[in-house]
Amino acid sequence: MTIEITVALEYSFEQSTDIMLQIEAAAIPEQYLERAHIDVGNVEHFARTAGHDMIGDRLWLRTSGLLRVDYTARVRVERILTDIGTLPMLRPANLPGEAVQYLLDSTYCPATEFQYFVQAEFGHLEGGARVAAMRDWIAEKFTYVAGSSGPQTTALDSFVMRRGVCRDYTHVLVSLCRASTIPARFVSVYAPGVEPQDFHAVAEVFLGGEWHLVDATGMAKEGEMAKVGVGRDAADVSFLTAYGPCAMLSQSVDVRTIGSDAR
Repeated sequence: MTIEITVALEYSFEQSTDIMLQIEAAAIPEQYLERAHIDVGNVEHFARTAGHDMIGDRLWLRTSGLLRVDYTARVRVERILTDIGTLPMLRPANLPGEAVQYLLDSTYCPATEFQYFVQAEFGHLEGGARVAAMRDWIAEKFTYVAGSSGPQTTALDSFVMRRGVCRDYTHVLVSLCRASTIPARFVSVYAPGVEPQDFHAVAEVFLGGEWHLVDATGMAKEGEMAKVGVGRDAADVSFLTAYGPCAMLSQSVDVRTIGSDAR
């Protein structure tokens, strides 16, 4: 599957400000960048650093006044697909060291608060079967409502309100998985079919010795997503983090399918 990505951002900064961007599709084995270009205009400073778990890049800028960012890419997704419901979990003692951090609580994912719930609701299931059931439970119980949550909304808040956007759905699924002793991380992606079209968030769970993407909103398919970055929760993969006052003037994201060779 090949997808075409077009992003345009306009922000205004009152003073010279440090900014971290993470909007480029990652160059990793499961997806190939056929072409990619980013233009940030004239800025005071520009540098690249590796993203969380060395997936994708973070761009550091320093600028003031108007910032216009234009990003285009064509990405061929070559992800091997597996029925998640059939995958076994690894016991904590058998996990690779780098996966252990994704069992722990994080800013937006207080997983320990969900331990009694997952045992009561999903205790009869294990591994991928439990993940699939939790994904389906969220899809059934939650309502997707744009603007219903904010930057401080945690998985526990969303669990109580039973509504949110992709960020909130993902935080809840990640928390339920971690409460089930299944490593789970937050992934920012580009995906066609997302409504309204925007940056999208999904979970990635460690089952059968590998990471597997899971979208609790049901809008994106694993074989059609282009990963941008991964992290403990949304704080690690925010598409724009400004270390000073700023105002968003405009933002557009367009993701289109231009091929159907996914496998």
